[in-house]
Amino acid sequence: MTEILRMRNVDFVRDSRQILTDVNLTVLAGEHWALIGPNGAGKSTVLSMCGAEKHPTRGTVHVLGHRLGRVEVRKLRESIGHVNPRHPLRSALTVRQVVLTGATGTTELMPRWEPTVEVRERADHLMDVLGLRALEGATWPTMSQGERGRALIARALITDPRLLLLDEPSTGLDVAAREQFLETVDRLHRSQPGLATVLVTHHLEELPETTTHALLIKEGRVLAAGAARDVLTTELVTESFDHPIQIEHRDRRWQARAIRTRSTPPG
Repeated sequence: MTEILRMRNVDFVRDSRQILTDVNLTVLAGEHWALIGPNGAGKSTVLSMCGAEKHPTRGTVHVLGHRLGRVEVRKLRESIGHVNPRHPLRSALTVRQVVLTGATGTTELMPRWEPTVEVRERADHLMDVLGLRALEGATWPTMSQGERGRALIARALITDPRLLLLDEPSTGLDVAAREQFLETVDRLHRSQPGLATVLVTHHLEELPETTTHALLIKEGRVLAAGAARDVLTTELVTESFDHPIQIEHRDRRWQARAIRTRSTPPG
């Protein structure tokens, strides 16, 4: 399998504070990773290195065969799709226009820019795959969070990236919209078998069925990494979140709930 991402002995220090310590991660083509951990554990920092947005203080990061610090990152980012539900768009762009902004890597449509025939055909294909055709006339302000999420996936995929990053993509979604979004991600994984994905969340219920691997992080260190069924266990998740959490895997989905502890009655 082709190696998509490799982090080796990565430390990251910001303002004299150690954010990451000795992080190791390898992602291969077709693997779908979940980065799990409590708030402040370092998930977003790891994801930013996956996206060539931050460089390690120590250690090495290779993305799509290129070592950070020795490659033009702007060009490299064209091969990385990034889905952020906090996308800062304010204009009333249509769904198609939102998707097309992915070709230029901008939030708004570039003035005087015209997409090629190939880019238009790619946009049409992605809108079909992600069920956006019925929303073709909708604009960003009128779209629901779930609809926006699907549009952002199409936007991220228009350059046909080999790596797709999803940063807490279920943020702001109600239960129905979350389930529809996860179905979309599962359909995407199955239709593009060579695509590698990394999804950040701290809610196990937000993991797609097609998640293959997981990395648990605690206080900037990797607690466990590997096959999702081996990593997402009651014992390891409890240790990561420093709280007793019962983990179940049923119908190909994960569920988590706090384990109630009996308090000792006063004597």
